[in-house]
Amino acid sequence: MSVPVPRQRDTPATEGGQAVLHTAAPPAATATATAVVQATPQATPQATPHTIPLTLLVIEDDPAGGLTVPEILDADGHRIRLRTARNLTEAERLLTPDVHCILLDLSLPDSSARMPGVPAAAAASAATATAVDQLAALRQVLRIAPRHAVLVLTGEDDAERAAEAVRVGAQDFLFRDELDGRLLSRAIRYAVERKRADIAQYKLAESKLRAQENARLERGLLPTPLLEGSDLRFAARYRPGRSRALLGGDFYDTVRTPDGTVHAMIGDVCGHGPDEAALGVELRIAWRALTLAGLCGDDLLSTLQEVLEVERPNEEIFATLCTVDIAPDGRRAGLCLAGHPAPLISRPGRSARLLPYENSGPALGLLPRARWPRRQVELGGTWSLMLYTDGLIEGRIGEGKERLGQDGMVEMINRHLDRGLSGEALLEASVTEARRLNGGELTDDVALVMLSRAEG
Repeated sequence: MSVPVPRQRDTPATEGGQAVLHTAAPPAATATATAVVQATPQATPQATPHTIPLTLLVIEDDPAGGLTVPEILDADGHRIRLRTARNLTEAERLLTPDVHCILLDLSLPDSSARMPGVPAAAAASAATATAVDQLAALRQVLRIAPRHAVLVLTGEDDAERAAEAVRVGAQDFLFRDELDGRLLSRAIRYAVERKRADIAQYKLAESKLRAQENARLERGLLPTPLLEGSDLRFAARYRPGRSRALLGGDFYDTVRTPDGTVHAMIGDVCGHGPDEAALGVELRIAWRALTLAGLCGDDLLSTLQEVLEVERPNEEIFATLCTVDIAPDGRRAGLCLAGHPAPLISRPGRSARLLPYENSGPALGLLPRARWPRRQVELGGTWSLMLYTDGLIEGRIGEGKERLGQDGMVEMINRHLDRGLSGEALLEASVTEARRLNGGELTDDVALVMLSRAEG
């Protein structure tokens, strides 16, 4: 390699007004080339304080190499640190978070064949692959340092391979015979800033894809109710928890079957993330299809459990569910609970209360042959029925560990009812107050559904 590099790590010594990076090689092998490196501290792929200097990791295998440079200072007067590695194994060890750019000699052999513990057959295979893939070393560097800027060094007679290196993922290439301090300084700054721009562009694209996925999941988890021909009023509210960019596993649906019965449900898949949200979509769609096909109560929940057991990513995933079927006259309902909190009912002139929830069944996915009894409840002529997920009641109250709980939720709803709130306004006020009591955003997702009927 025509531009050798220092063997001592990071520690410049002053000699005759210059910072000399000494090597372990004989003196005759040290005075071979001079390179001046200048860079700004903000040219890094990471968020680095302005006072921290740039660090360059050079990877080359010339055992006699050495580099003596004048004092290397950035715009703030800080020395730029140099590190060297003779193979990729050593480079991976030296690749600490404070390294900002890597300079790789493309003539570096593939070090996988020399790695300790690599079987002979694997080493031979790696050697064969290297003969075919002349960029094997670069590919390994990009694998171990995906967020770092990478420059490659090669000869002028190898321009085609240098251009291919950029296509593979390097930020730029340099020719050995043309390398000088000014060129290297400019190349480092360009490479670091280009890498930062690439990462920012990737994050932007990832954010757009996540937003599109959010929209698809929202359409699946939070559908338009099918209530044509019913005199019931529908309202819903959904708010994702603070720790997720994607929707969680909360889902709900409401449909009216041809006989005039209105069916409503709300559910919650344990866990958070795209897998749980997707499972929630599957359960909601299955519930709608099975309900429109005439299933209800235990038959419906047993079939949904079969769906969950087939579709869940692992056996630890379960889902809670609350289903309500309201008779065509609107005065009675059937209630099934699968590990889910009981709905809340409010009537004119009476305090809101929870519907009876004795003898409820387990969450879906917990017991193979579970049963979910359907309980008949009287609603009356004028009423509002609120279904909710546990994100609402698990929020904390103030600074302590106390939760809002179902009793606290009932008190909160009654306060809002006394103020004359109903429908969307009641749901919005309830979520807002739960957040206030929690001291900020709720940790878990919150879904609320309200069905109301006015007799007369």
